[in-house]
Amino acid sequence: MMIAVYIVVGLAVGVVAGYLIRRNLASGKLAGAEREAEKVLRDAKREAETIVKEARLEAKEEVHRVRSEVEAELRGRREEVGKAEQRLLQRDEQLDSRSAEQDRREQSLHDRDANSQRVSEELQNAHDEAMIQLERISGLSAAQAKDMLLKQTEDEARHDMAKLVRQVEEEARREADRRARNILSLTIQRTAANHVAETTVSVVHLPSDDMKGRIIGREGRNIRTLENTTGIDFIIDDTPEAVVLSGFDGVRRETARLTLTKLITDGRIHPARIEETYLQAKAEVEATMEEAGEQACFDTNVHGVAPELVRVLGRLKYRTSYGQNVLNHSIEVAHLAGIMAAELGANVKIAKRAGLLHDIGKAVDHEVDGSHADISQQLCKKYRESQSVCHAIQAHHQDIEPQTVEAVLVQAADAISAARPGARRESLENYVKRLESLERIAENHKGVEKCFAMQAGREVRVMVKPAEIDDDATALLAREIAREIEDQLDYPGQIRVTVIRESRAVDIAK
Repeated sequence: MMIAVYIVVGLAVGVVAGYLIRRNLASGKLAGAEREAEKVLRDAKREAETIVKEARLEAKEEVHRVRSEVEAELRGRREEVGKAEQRLLQRDEQLDSRSAEQDRREQSLHDRDANSQRVSEELQNAHDEAMIQLERISGLSAAQAKDMLLKQTEDEARHDMAKLVRQVEEEARREADRRARNILSLTIQRTAANHVAETTVSVVHLPSDDMKGRIIGREGRNIRTLENTTGIDFIIDDTPEAVVLSGFDGVRRETARLTLTKLITDGRIHPARIEETYLQAKAEVEATMEEAGEQACFDTNVHGVAPELVRVLGRLKYRTSYGQNVLNHSIEVAHLAGIMAAELGANVKIAKRAGLLHDIGKAVDHEVDGSHADISQQLCKKYRESQSVCHAIQAHHQDIEPQTVEAVLVQAADAISAARPGARRESLENYVKRLESLERIAENHKGVEKCFAMQAGREVRVMVKPAEIDDDATALLAREIAREIEDQLDYPGQIRVTVIRESRAVDIAK
């Protein structure tokens, strides 16, 4: 194709050149032009033949080169195909050998399963035969033998458990007693507060017995006005130069006492003056209560308490529990809880705050239904105290399970303050009931011979029957009695349970 192109190009060039030459030499030089044209044509032909030859040589070389490359590539492809075929053949051989090996393994496993099944059946038959022989020889059935073995195992386990419990409890008690003794002794020494036993009566001293007649008034109108206005009973008897005020509401009793004191000082005692003086005394008592609440917050370093809570807290100044002033008790609990929290690395602010407010519900418990712990928690929640403080307050009498360290510390501080000798007085009836409850709980256990509540109910001594209770079982018995006392009774401080068997005694403090 290229040769033809070259030929055509050469002819075209020659024709064009001849045409031009003939045109230029047309006039008078036609013969010379023709000769020149023929010469040009010959040269063009020669040149075209030369070009054609060169093109043919180049085409042959190109074809030869391409053919060599194609043959080399085909040889490489044939070699790769051969190698791939060789690898496939090797893989087929490997798969065949693996398949044969797998078949052999499956056959071996099948044989093993069959042999195992046969051996298992033989063992089961031998076991059944052995059980029949054992039952015949021992005279016991399999169920009876199993029950006997379980009972023996249970007895051994209880024996081991009792020894382990006793060992762990002794170690834990030694360590806990040491740490608790250090913390509590430090705490109590640092908060050595005074306790003043208060009652439900107040005494107002008179300058003379003549003042009694003026207090009573004509036909008793003055004393009736006093009692109706204050809500307190005025007892005027043979006691020289004294009037006794009786009432369960400490705030009213204090207001009545202050009213009567002002009337005696002023000397003018009549119904109108009584009512006027009562209003003045009531305002002074309310101011005193608010000041007492603020002073309690200052003394315990508890700040940011809502003013409403401060006023309610101050009412505790005239509230007692078992003869113990509740405001003083709350301040002491705050100090105790704060010191113990500092020793244990707990939150001191939360412990103090909850300790100060834990009995605030007692100021209004005669106006609101519910336990004082719930009332205290609701009051604090109403005036935006934190959830941690409210939880510690609600849990301080175990109405709910304590979930924080601070709640447990408030519980402990409340028990310490209440159990301090001389802090509270208990009625004879409640005292006797508590002792009877302690003895009844211990006497309900099997193997108990005698039981005595001693040291004002701080210790329970249990005498057991040696034939029914061994040394190891005494630890379990003491623990069970202590747990029942903890679940069924409310008590301040600790109660020690001592189980005595002959000369051996086991103590559990709860």
